[in-house]
Amino acid sequence: MKVHHRLYTCILLIVPVLSMGQSVDEAKRWYLEGNFAAAKPVFEAEYRVNSSNAQLNQWLGVIAFTEGDFQKARQYLEFASQKNIPESYLYLGQLYTKTYRFADADKEFARYEKANRRNKEALALLNPHKEYADKLKRLINRTEDVQIIDSLIVPKSDFLSAYRLSTSAGTLQPVSAFFQDQPDNGQVLFLNERRDKIYYPKNDSILGISLYTMEKLLDNFANEKRLSESINQEGNQAYPFVMPDGLTIYFSSTGHGSLGGYDLFVTRYNLATNSYLTPNQLNMPFNSPFNDYMMAIDEEKGIGWFASDRFQPSDSVCVYTFIPSPEIILLESEDESYLTSRAGISSIKDSWKPGVDYSALLQRSHTTAVPQRTIQKKDFTFVINDEKTYFTLSDFKNAAARSLFSQAINLKTRLNQLEDDLSEKRRQIAGSSNSSPLAASILALEKETENLFREIEVLEFRARNEEIRNSF
Repeated sequence: MKVHHRLYTCILLIVPVLSMGQSVDEAKRWYLEGNFAAAKPVFEAEYRVNSSNAQLNQWLGVIAFTEGDFQKARQYLEFASQKNIPESYLYLGQLYTKTYRFADADKEFARYEKANRRNKEALALLNPHKEYADKLKRLINRTEDVQIIDSLIVPKSDFLSAYRLSTSAGTLQPVSAFFQDQPDNGQVLFLNERRDKIYYPKNDSILGISLYTMEKLLDNFANEKRLSESINQEGNQAYPFVMPDGLTIYFSSTGHGSLGGYDLFVTRYNLATNSYLTPNQLNMPFNSPFNDYMMAIDEEKGIGWFASDRFQPSDSVCVYTFIPSPEIILLESEDESYLTSRAGISSIKDSWKPGVDYSALLQRSHTTAVPQRTIQKKDFTFVINDEKTYFTLSDFKNAAARSLFSQAINLKTRLNQLEDDLSEKRRQIAGSSNSSPLAASILALEKETENLFREIEVLEFRARNEEIRNSF
């Protein structure tokens, strides 16, 4: 009986081990198939009793890396790398690249290359990651000297609460709050100051997520239009914000050469062609290898915001508050570690100017509104009727009228140049003994000036009628 009892006990001890071994084998199969969610709990259970297993560290490291948990990923992958697991070199190199540790990334990539020197297929996997690292290195040298005065970590589901826009800057709100038949998918809609135009993302089963706009007609929004192809290209386009000029739009895209996930872009509407110009990708620190989105600038407060999930838990995002600049100023430094720190926003205080007090701006950024400017911006004076006079292009409600008047403005610039040339030639002819060539030139200029003046009158007349016909 004792022999049988001992044999039974041994069998009980062996069965869990065999069962666990079978589970790990199955988890490995799931891992190779890309089913990380199924494989992860099995690997974690085995890791708790066998944490020194290099292959387990490799698998868990890759899973943590794909989930964006870089702290855990580094712990696992560095252990696997020390134990000479070749696959870990590739993933650890990618992790170091995304955290701007380029020298360390180069070492891991070199180890991977050496370990797979006879494996062309494995080496082909390495090339894109080396090229990406080189691209990030170049972009870090174009980091902007922007002052980031605050940062706030908030739940992704409520990140718009960090944006305290003035009334003049418009309104940001969830798409699902405006279109109540839409699901709450975290997408954002922009409503302009006049509350008569919206910009929003819309999913298409074929095209992906594209940006659209609608105008208010009487009491409802209608006349949906997809923004031009210069914006809506490959990838997803979302998180629109339009400046008060009605022409400049910031948006986020996973296409357009994104560094990873969503990147921030800006473009302007070309009234002459009725389309947007080719978007410009913002520099670091606005963009990164992570998701960077929802740029909004409040001209009245002199403050801007953008969101990024760099180094954040999966359910959180960091909203940065910065001081917008009218021109791009790049950092000038030979210190690579300083440039890397500023590009990755390791410390917002590193971006502050010596001796500058940002407390007033910080306080303003936390208020929901500020008094409206008393001085109205005036680019021109254009009388529409007895009740309406426009001073900026954004005053136009009708796009066709705005386009016509914009053409008139461009022609006025040309007219001013011609009139200056005409005045100069008249001055020259007065002091010249041989006036024949100048006289012919003056006659040609006078004719061109007269034609241009009439063309401007026609454009303004058409713009006025178009605006009255469609906007009142």
